[in-house]
Amino acid sequence: MQLSVEQFEQIASYFPKKREKLSLSDYQVFNAILFVAENGCKWRTLPKEWGNWHTIYNRMNRWEKQGVLDRIFTLLQKKRMLRMKLELVCLNSTAIKVHPHGAGTLKNEPQSVERFRRGWITKLDMVTTADQQTIGFSLSPGQAHD
Repeated sequence: MQLSVEQFEQIASYFPKKREKLSLSDYQVFNAILFVAENGCKWRTLPKEWGNWHTIYNRMNRWEKQGVLDRIFTLLQKKRMLRMKLELVCLNSTAIKVHPHGAGTLKNEPQSVERFRRGWITKLDMVTTADQQTIGFSLSPGQAHD
């Protein structure tokens, strides 16, 4: 999963402006991020042809904190330029007993906790791929159905 130069030019305006000359272009860094996301490898094991893993990680981290990646991935999904290859998706849920001190809030905000036979419980629902990468998760009250 890589973007071509033409595809990248459509989203290039969403990246922050540069103050100095950088060793890796945004195009190279973004494709390296996509490589890590697709293959599930650790940053340190990123192949050398992508560039210095630490530089790529730092820029990805900065973009994430600024909200740049959220905007870009939303745009890519709307334009259908980026698709994930999923061979198998797994759904699993488990009920978790909540400590009595965790069953109340100071401001009575909504919670995903429910009283059950043996105390307060919550349910964790998780969607993963076959290679155990998390796609998404949610918390729900303990008696809610999957």
